[in-house]
Amino acid sequence: MPNAELRLFPATAPTCPDRSNEGSCDMDFEYTPRVKKLCSQLQDFMDRHVWPADAEYQRIAHEDRYPESLIDGLKEKAKEAGLWNLFLPALRDDEPGTRLSNQEYAPLAEIMGRLPWASEVFNCNAPDTGNMEILHMFATPEQRERWLNPLLNGTIRSGVSITEPDVASSDPTNLETTIQRDGDEYVINGRKWFTTGAMHPKFAFTLVMGISDTDEDASRHQRHSFVIVPTDTPGFRVVRDVPIMHHHAPDGHCEVEFKDVRVPASNLLGEQGAGFAIAQARLGPGRIHHCMRTIGQCEYALELMCDRAQTRETFGKPLADNANIQDWIAESRIEIDQARLLNLYASWLMDKEGNKAARVLVSEIKVAAARLQTRVLDRAMQVFGAAGLTPDTPLSYLWTWGRALRFVDGPDEVHLRTIARAELKRATTRRTTLAAE
Repeated sequence: MPNAELRLFPATAPTCPDRSNEGSCDMDFEYTPRVKKLCSQLQDFMDRHVWPADAEYQRIAHEDRYPESLIDGLKEKAKEAGLWNLFLPALRDDEPGTRLSNQEYAPLAEIMGRLPWASEVFNCNAPDTGNMEILHMFATPEQRERWLNPLLNGTIRSGVSITEPDVASSDPTNLETTIQRDGDEYVINGRKWFTTGAMHPKFAFTLVMGISDTDEDASRHQRHSFVIVPTDTPGFRVVRDVPIMHHHAPDGHCEVEFKDVRVPASNLLGEQGAGFAIAQARLGPGRIHHCMRTIGQCEYALELMCDRAQTRETFGKPLADNANIQDWIAESRIEIDQARLLNLYASWLMDKEGNKAARVLVSEIKVAAARLQTRVLDRAMQVFGAAGLTPDTPLSYLWTWGRALRFVDGPDEVHLRTIARAELKRATTRRTTLAAE
């Protein structure tokens, strides 16, 4: 049964690169006693309850059914164990769960992430985590009561509808779905896809981003808004469940349609025209949570690779005796540890200076983690031979998810542009400073 090793990094850096808006250099990435205890509790829970349920989960999912009763039973056990809502640094004292910083949550997300469906057991699954975060920031008291509290309690699921099939959605200002005010209502028209969770039996609402100001002279970043659309609203329709690399998720990554959908004006999230800013607030933590889980999956793949290399023989000797296999193992270890440290650095900065200050670092780890997963999984699949291509191991599925992550929450190209612009801005500032001296 997979048992994650807790890898510790007591790393205090006396100096750091000249990188503006990245705080002081007093960085300590060692896991605190509290975090070590939670990691031990979570790992024990995974070993006793979650991993043994995987075969049943997969059996039900392959019958095109969501394993709702199985998940609900595990959720109750997780709540009782105090392993609930671990992802939300702003969690209030009167809300269910355990408040942790982003840095504290990172090793826990890594343990959950080794099994792709496990995060829901602890109410730490996307896209609900991102939705809970922005509802926490922007919801009215009424919206909190109707939507946020049930999400925090795990009694409903939600979606977020941003990406569209007909435009380059990596630039949200291209979105064409309209959200028009009509008296005391908003009318939504458009089509979205990759609305994760829309096939879940507890799917209750989706957060929709669209154009609320059709004036072409309006600021490109102040034309969009978010509204809450309950799934039983007339005009809302799930068009199809879109497979990812030919794989159908049991809770769906769906194309959805909004045809003259009317919701009360009170369903507006935040202010009208603030949709772009809300989307950016939502995506930062969501991106880094994906990276945390990815590192766990890469650790799992490396373990499988090492076990296979030691027990499989070709040409009269174990695969592990081959220099190229040893190189793959060593390179994987180096790259995983590098990604983990970058992840902790980004998490630490989010906690210390806020999500905006860590924007470039989040882009760095987002690119690094997605590429890491495809590299490590590719090596592991090669060591397993043809078996690595089959459902007999989790490797081929984990590879496809790593490939998908190069699009999820922004494609590589967008994040690379963010990183490059920050570097070029620093170079310009450096030249200007030197010229003035």
